Amino acid sequence: MTDTFTKSSANNRGEAAGLTWLGQATGGGGARVTRVIHVDDSVLEIERIKQTAPSPENARAFGRALAHTHAAGAPWWGCAPEGWIGPDYIGRSRTKLFPEKETAPTSFGQLYGEHRIADFAKRIVDRGLITAKEARIFDDLAERLIAGDFDSEQPKLVQDAGFDVARLHGDMWAGNVLYCGGPTGAALIDPMAHGGHAETDLAALAVFGFPYLEEVYAGYDEASPLADGWQGRSGLHQLGMIIMHAHLFEGHYVGWAEEVAGKYR
Repeated sequence: MTDTFTKSSANNRGEAAGLTWLGQATGGGGARVTRVIHVDDSVLEIERIKQTAPSPENARAFGRALAHTHAAGAPWWGCAPEGWIGPDYIGRSRTKLFPEKETAPTSFGQLYGEHRIADFAKRIVDRGLITAKEARIFDDLAERLIAGDFDSEQPKLVQDAGFDVARLHGDMWAGNVLYCGGPTGAALIDPMAHGGHAETDLAALAVFGFPYLEEVYAGYDEASPLADGWQGRSGLHQLGMIIMHAHLFEGHYVGWAEEVAGKYR
């Protein structure tokens, strides 16, 4: 009998759609994803992952598996997972987190500049956390992103599969990746799945730390070589998560977001 975990949120069906979408890649070598047992408007019941101690071997296995998850691809920048039903805004967002195909960005820079950096900068200004003058650091960076200054190639497996856009977990901090052993080393839970740049997931793992992270990166690069200079773009790809936290939780995240943005302005 499968051991399960039941949760409830306003986005049960959206989370279920993301898990199912990511899980489609598992049979092709992608990372293990907790299975959806049941979902309705009230509850989401998922497989409970039996965790194991982190190890270098599991970390490398997870890195290799994640490369294959990303290579399952996505149809456009910022797309929601297939079957998505749920909110596509966070809080008082003015820009859709998951743009529709007809209005989709045409590049990573446009997605990230408009729908992540500029949008969340506007929200933290509206909340009075920074002034419009102080927000200029984010606006300048968003302009550079939209201009394509930070666009880079996807990892090799994504390109080999014929995709410009990778299939992302989208909220890949340490708490959402559970070491569990087995062929893929770890399993994914709680996604904000969407189409984006593979480097964003990889960078997110470093925001709050992750055991044997360098081994994850080594396993990934072994399976799907990353574009030159990816390490130098890591902070940029972390900024979307950090500025979102600044909007949601305030505190030191605001200064942290400003510090990171200043490095790429």
